Amino acid sequence: MSATQISAKDVAELRARTGAGMMDCKKALEEANGDMNLAVDILRKKGIAKADKRADRAASEGQIVIWTNADATVAAMIELNCETDFVGRNDEFVALSKKLAEHLGQDAAVDGLVAVGAEGAYLSTPWAFDKAQTVGDIVKAASAKTGEKVELRRIARFATSGVAGSYLHFNGKAGVLVEIAGGKGEQANELGKHVAEHVAAGVPVVAIAVDKDGVSQEFLAKEREIFVAQAVESGKPEAIAQKMVEGRIQKLLGEVTLLGQPWVRDDKQTVGDLVAATAKAAGQPLAVKRFVRFKMGES
Repeated sequence: MSATQISAKDVAELRARTGAGMMDCKKALEEANGDMNLAVDILRKKGIAKADKRADRAASEGQIVIWTNADATVAAMIELNCETDFVGRNDEFVALSKKLAEHLGQDAAVDGLVAVGAEGAYLSTPWAFDKAQTVGDIVKAASAKTGEKVELRRIARFATSGVAGSYLHFNGKAGVLVEIAGGKGEQANELGKHVAEHVAAGVPVVAIAVDKDGVSQEFLAKEREIFVAQAVESGKPEAIAQKMVEGRIQKLLGEVTLLGQPWVRDDKQTVGDLVAATAKAAGQPLAVKRFVRFKMGES
């Protein structure tokens, strides 16, 4: 792609993702031959962009809904998309979203996160409230009735012998499920709510794993490469730059792992500190086993 083919829209998108200046964005896109993700890396390596602020996005409206059973051992979450906010707030659409979440809650075959989408295998699942129909039939009927594309984008279900905590933002645009293992009761339930609320807030960034053991080696390798390039760009010899990397990686792990993050309600303690304190008070070996976060328009 030549420089003349770099559109203003692409430059604006890269600027939104990185916070870099327009000319820096344009040059990075030219160097990357129009590859947006590569342009982000180029800006980060040059120290012009701190990080990519934007996940892959989809222009979408709709509802994120959570269903939880009576004893908080099962929680289910769905994202049902449509084209306009008008339809997304419609009473029938909201009711269907809740019914889909209830259906999922009853489906013991699902454990964890499942991407569904327009052609997903989950659409062939018999509908819990009328076995003559499938989940796909129900979604198609909603599309026909609203006149808009309706899509069950993703689903998640946690079943546990501990506690399935959850948090749903008031506008139905963000939701979180958290599994607390090692105990039950009021304190475990409260911990599940607090941790889910923290994950939803995404502070300082959206966590990518519970702890460092859950962070992929691919992610760490890419970040190491970028940190070294930033140090070299600032004038450090590569041998020195390599030595500096490990400290920055450890700092990064504290930022992107859930237990290492400062708790959103009290930044003087980490989420890990909160879990440990609650476990001690409850006299139970409480631990965060897993979490999943949905935000409308993000993958």
